[in-house]
Amino acid sequence: MRKRQAKKRPLLPDPRFNDQLVTRFVNMMMWDGKKSVAFKIFYDAMDIVEQKKTDEEKSALELWKDALSNVMPHVEVRSRRVGGATFQIPMQIRPDRKISTAMKWLISFSRKRNEKSMAQKLAAEIIAASKEEGAAVKKRVDTHKMAEANKAFSHFRF
Repeated sequence: MRKRQAKKRPLLPDPRFNDQLVTRFVNMMMWDGKKSVAFKIFYDAMDIVEQKKTDEEKSALELWKDALSNVMPHVEVRSRRVGGATFQIPMQIRPDRKISTAMKWLISFSRKRNEKSMAQKLAAEIIAASKEEGAAVKKRVDTHKMAEANKAFSHFRF
């Protein structure tokens, strides 16, 4: 590495829930630097989750955090060339990468849903993920299956 590691910028907590994780999620969801639009989508989604939720003792924010932890992968496969052959090697994931992967999956699978607005798509995906179902959770399960299938190559670790 020629250059230094980029230093982590401090994130401001969001106005409504006072949570840095929310800001991180909104930053990932934002397109073309339109942060206020992204915040509006997120807060609308939270309101929809609040109305649709069945579990009364949990808040919408707690449901969202549950959804994130249900989508979070613990192992992933990385490609590595060993003697002319490419092997998929299962590796542990760093904690910050776990969170960002989970966020990316939640957002991308929300976008692929077919509700009317992005807020509705996101809300539906959050509710599904908090119940351990939905496309984002399926992605995590598939990733874990792939790691399990390639366990034999784990001695090739970097």
